[in-house]
Amino acid sequence: MTLSTYLREGERVGLRPFRLADGPEFTARVHESRELHRPWLAPPATIEEYEPYAARLTEGEGRAGFLVCERETGAIAGFVNVNNIVRGAFQCGALGYGAFAHAAGRGLFREALGLVLTHAFAPEADHGLGLHRLEANVQPGNTASLALVRGAGFRLEGLSPDFLYVDGAWRDHERWAITAEMQVPEGAHRTG
Repeated sequence: MTLSTYLREGERVGLRPFRLADGPEFTARVHESRELHRPWLAPPATIEEYEPYAARLTEGEGRAGFLVCERETGAIAGFVNVNNIVRGAFQCGALGYGAFAHAAGRGLFREALGLVLTHAFAPEADHGLGLHRLEANVQPGNTASLALVRGAGFRLEGLSPDFLYVDGAWRDHERWAITAEMQVPEGAHRTG
């Protein structure tokens, strides 16, 4: 992977848009990661599911999808999507994300989430999304995801009972959010 292929890059990971050609690697990583993802999320596991998923994330203005790639190898480590982007006075989006098993627990997503925050809050004139607020809805038992958003500086805003239908059931989710003013500088992270 060349440096120019990334929208944003850190020391170990880079963000780039989804491509249809990524389907075989993406779906293979999903299969390898089934146990890691259950019951938290269900990314597309077949090419037939992946193609419309990737298209939705690259077309239109209501979503932006990013593949997290290891800079050293170019391997797809996971994904971070900004969904349900609302413009006007709100300027907000909702995060969805998942690490793949081979990348989990290595700190790559801490770096990747920082890059996504930088991109999301950067003005559109600087090729960012120009958002003011990002939200992350996390199931209370998903300790890794809770640690990720907490470490990135998100604040807990409440609990939404039966919020999303995931893995065959309506699941409670904690609502976490961060605004552009709260963002931790790139490369730094919060503890606690």
